[in-house]
Amino acid sequence: MKAKLLTTISFFTYQLSISQTEKVLNGKVLSQNVPLDKVEVINKTGKTSSRTNEFGEFSILAKEQDSLLFFSKNYLFTRLKLTLKDLEKNYLIVEMNPKAEELENVIVSKSVFTKTEIKKIVNNKDEINKIIIRKKFDEVTSKVTVYDGRIKNGLDFSYPIFDKPKKKIEPRDDRFRKLVIASCSPDFFIKNLKIKPEEKELFLKFCDADPKSKILLEHPNVLAVMDFLYDKNDEFKKPK
Repeated sequence: MKAKLLTTISFFTYQLSISQTEKVLNGKVLSQNVPLDKVEVINKTGKTSSRTNEFGEFSILAKEQDSLLFFSKNYLFTRLKLTLKDLEKNYLIVEMNPKAEELENVIVSKSVFTKTEIKKIVNNKDEINKIIIRKKFDEVTSKVTVYDGRIKNGLDFSYPIFDKPKKKIEPRDDRFRKLVIASCSPDFFIKNLKIKPEEKELFLKFCDADPKSKILLEHPNVLAVMDFLYDKNDEFKKPK
């Protein structure tokens, strides 16, 4: 009887330790049995993020009841709340569904304004607003410099002995983040959206994954950007 009691206590102690302890969780993201590369994996609860490799594999710190978010621009957003069974398996298989095919945006070529058209723009608050936002966006973009990884007076690795296949690193597109910064005041996320400071970057990644964010880049507008952030905020905070 004592042996059974000790075994039961040990089992529940083990389960409790798993559920309360953060551990590295491994998994794979698929769509119709095809591995998905560069899928953003965000632990909303633990405030950490990761990304799948070319084989669809990922690793992320997590514990029981953590909420994991999976999103990619060509697939439907997926949310998963971790259970004790998920942690015990230590290997998640996540299935994502492709989005419906969308028509490409129609781009209107620029033309020279007549005097009448200029007067209309001057008297149109929406048009003036677009020009101001575009100017702010261009100013933020022009100030950003990218470090190319070169070391001054470093060794020359161009000799044959050092020749190795170079893996192409694609820089992340942060134009949407810059547009939001140019459009919204610093306290907008805290006062209006009720987003905690530590969740701001995760929320921006979540919004940027939506194809609608690219439409805003083509037609920047303060009200449109804020409406989009309000809509995504409701989805971001929605429980499973």
